[in-house]
Amino acid sequence: MSNTRLVLIRHGESQVTVKRILGGPRSCTGLSPLGRQQAERLRDRFLSSGEIQPDVIISSRYPRALETANIVAPGLGSLPVQVDAAWGEHDPGPECDGMKYADFVARFGHVDWSGDPDGVTFRGGETVAEFSHRVRGAVFKATSQYEGKTVVVFCHGGVIDASLRRALNVPPVGGFDIYTLNTAITEIVHVGPNKWQLHRYNDSSHLAGLPASTLIHSESSGK
Repeated sequence: MSNTRLVLIRHGESQVTVKRILGGPRSCTGLSPLGRQQAERLRDRFLSSGEIQPDVIISSRYPRALETANIVAPGLGSLPVQVDAAWGEHDPGPECDGMKYADFVARFGHVDWSGDPDGVTFRGGETVAEFSHRVRGAVFKATSQYEGKTVVVFCHGGVIDASLRRALNVPPVGGFDIYTLNTAITEIVHVGPNKWQLHRYNDSSHLAGLPASTLIHSESSGK
């Protein structure tokens, strides 16, 4: 078996994050201005460093991931971006998709991400177990279809969490928390049956000098 390199890149800051809403596949509107700057920084890093020479580029179908991929891809050569919905973020379902976080909490309460993975996370949406199963399937497909190759995937924080849990062979919830930064690079290598190596996590040196996030002013501030 040849080693298969998965390079997972979280999307840039999104409009839904800035607006503080649950941004599922129905309500995502792409990147914020800062998110585009983050993606441009990563593209320029790849252009100057040549550190990744991919055989394939894949993106989630979410606009924030696909926009990031299209900005960064020129730094990775001339490969087309393939879209695969299996790499999408945890789907909150049609009822919750697009809700403001504050309204969701007022109506349903805070989500316990350490609870039962088969429990209801979002009414009408994916459970954590269903989401984890989907992502694990995407990882298996990529390592099988592109064995021995370098695969760059533009995806999401939750997807990176689920992928690392697959690589580390741990349950879908509990044990640890990770906080993947926008456009950060995570690299895992499949080296044998059920055996992975973690080569890097949250590599975000290209973001130096940029603000950590968009400054949000309260509506009452008049700014």
